[in-house]
Amino acid sequence: MSIVLRAAPTPSAPGLLLRPWRDDDAEALLAAYRDPVLRSWTRYPVTSVADARAFLRRSRQGWAADRRFSFAVLEPWSDGERLVANVVLKEVTPGRPYAEVGYWTAASARGRGVAPRAVAAVTEWAFARFAASGLTRLELLHQVDNPASCRVAEKSGYVFQEVLPARPPFPRDGHRHVRWHG
Repeated sequence: MSIVLRAAPTPSAPGLLLRPWRDDDAEALLAAYRDPVLRSWTRYPVTSVADARAFLRRSRQGWAADRRFSFAVLEPWSDGERLVANVVLKEVTPGRPYAEVGYWTAASARGRGVAPRAVAAVTEWAFARFAASGLTRLELLHQVDNPASCRVAEKSGYVFQEVLPARPPFPRDGHRHVRWHG
């Protein structure tokens, strides 16, 4: 998969590179998931090499099926690139007007504007790639007790739409934020 997206640098942060996950990302993925905060917000935490391999396998399968697109978000460092986030476009179906965007941010990258810039880059790509097949809106969902995700949604151009009632596997009510194409 040769799709590479970029998010421009800001005065206080370097540019971001977004690309499909690769098998050699397993160690960086495991390191990101050592963060208890990330594990607490994730339905399927990566806690072992086997979990990392399964995550990467599902990522490849999603791309191959043309329905789920997971991007590793990387930041340049003096010794190479470092994983700072993940953004996923999911539930893409031709003719269906909506899909969902999800993300997580590594602990070292929180509060530095990484998530909003990465979500915005994937959002623009999604509309450019799938509008012709009927995609008109993207949704970003999160639990009500996650105010940081509200801020990411707002900074990424997603407007609060409604409160969603709790339903398994989510134990709390949630927020739906929406961004429309055009």
